[in-house]
Amino acid sequence: MPTTATTFEEFRQRVDYSLLQALKPDPEATSDGNDHRPRPVFSGHWVPVRPTPIPEPKYVAHSFILFAELGISDDLAHNSDFTRLFSGDASVAAEPMHSWGWATGYALSIYGTEYIQQCPFGTGNGYGDGRAMSIVEGVFEGQRWEMQLKGGGPTPYCRGADGRAVLRSSVREFLAQEFMHALGVPTSRSLTLYRSEAETVRRPWYSDHSRSFDPDVMVDNQAAISTRVAPSFLRVGQIELFARRARDNAHPNAHDELRLIVQHLIDRNYRAEIDATLPFHQQVLELARLFRGRLTALVANWMRVGYCQGNFNSDNCAAGGYTLDYGPFGFCELFDPRFQPWTGGGAHFSFFNQPAAAEANYRMFWRSLRTLLEGDDAAQRELDQLNEGFAVAMQQQLEAMWASKLALPAYDETLVTELLQLLVAAKADYTKAFRLLSTIPDHVAELHPSFYLPSSEDLDQRWQTWLQRWRERITANGDLEETSAAMRRVNPAITWREWLIAPAYQQAEQGDNSLVLELQTLFSSPYSAPSTELAARYDQLRPQQFFSAGGIAHYSCSS
Repeated sequence: MPTTATTFEEFRQRVDYSLLQALKPDPEATSDGNDHRPRPVFSGHWVPVRPTPIPEPKYVAHSFILFAELGISDDLAHNSDFTRLFSGDASVAAEPMHSWGWATGYALSIYGTEYIQQCPFGTGNGYGDGRAMSIVEGVFEGQRWEMQLKGGGPTPYCRGADGRAVLRSSVREFLAQEFMHALGVPTSRSLTLYRSEAETVRRPWYSDHSRSFDPDVMVDNQAAISTRVAPSFLRVGQIELFARRARDNAHPNAHDELRLIVQHLIDRNYRAEIDATLPFHQQVLELARLFRGRLTALVANWMRVGYCQGNFNSDNCAAGGYTLDYGPFGFCELFDPRFQPWTGGGAHFSFFNQPAAAEANYRMFWRSLRTLLEGDDAAQRELDQLNEGFAVAMQQQLEAMWASKLALPAYDETLVTELLQLLVAAKADYTKAFRLLSTIPDHVAELHPSFYLPSSEDLDQRWQTWLQRWRERITANGDLEETSAAMRRVNPAITWREWLIAPAYQQAEQGDNSLVLELQTLFSSPYSAPSTELAARYDQLRPQQFFSAGGIAHYSCSS
């Protein structure tokens, strides 16, 4: 029976680098990882990079839940060697652990359009992990996990930036991953978060009480390193990069590198579902089918809990089918299908456009696999059918999601559409309105606490008519008490409210981690009604002064 790792040595013995063994390094890379200047990377799957430690690291948080899943003692979060490693000092590593990490390249597609012009070299060979590098891969409690530093210094993909993350964005990512996991949404996970007491980095941000859309000041921020964990960090954009090279015959090994990375994706993220004895082309088709199922389910889950990715490009789309990048994200409070928290995102990545963005990413995945299957017309035709069926598969997931949120025996388009229109008309809070609906109210007055403005007599009558029709549908379905309990299992009691997150990272900058811990605890059970004391703080509608506040109502991707 596995034992809990209580020492750094015991943790170190669980390291096992499948990616480094199965995939090819950049042939132009250094052997020691001292590779921190921007440069094009023309071939190979990974580049060895030694992280740059933050000086005077101080503990901010660690995930008690994930530590337990990994079989790691909570005390290790305060262990000197463990702290040094996960604040960027890989010199503490000893066999079997490497004293360097690795960064990976990927292509950029925005809404299904290939881009190379943002690459400083004009070739597309400069995109990749600019401030993220994996530092550990290993088997913990029988499951393989990869651990990636975010903010660990520059890599060849940095394009001139400093490779650092600030405490503000690191706290947000740490808490968001904890929250999404507790919501039951597939996601990368949080391991640790350390901040530096001696290093600051300068970033554009918002002045106090700013109403500016774009950042209006430069701010010195404490540098921080968070560690995120996932079964792998393979992205659609990564598969896409190698497919582009194969199509262009960029180098003699281009097609082989595409095959290798797709094989590794199957091994890392789909092996339990794909029979290894199948011919390779059949494994690829199974991969395409399974990823479609995971991606459509993921986006339906995002919409169920009010999450908006904000920048759902192919390079931000995990090929394993889970939420990956917590940069320009947000949660919808006042219901608005066009909700978009990121100032650089545009309507195409807004809340209700996420299914279309997912389809664009799947199309890039399909095209990449199609390149791999060149010469096999039958397999390509089957793959084409999977791509053509994406919209139907996505719609089925969305219909099932809306039916579950309302406890309907089957999806009712008219009933759901009318509800969404009422939520807009009432200026309702998305999470609070659905949670109040979970009590199966008799009268619209019971929903009023979720409305940001007083309701009118006409609007109340429209609500009352809708409530009566809905109650008739679910009453015929069975016991209302059981129905209410089922709704509470899919409609969270609390949500992420940016105006309540900001004080946590602001206090953490002063060395006070208490609000981070309080939110971490609150977010660990989001379907349970919070205590009266916590509800008074966290189960509230957004105050008026925060509706146009820079850094709260909207924010840049500055991190």
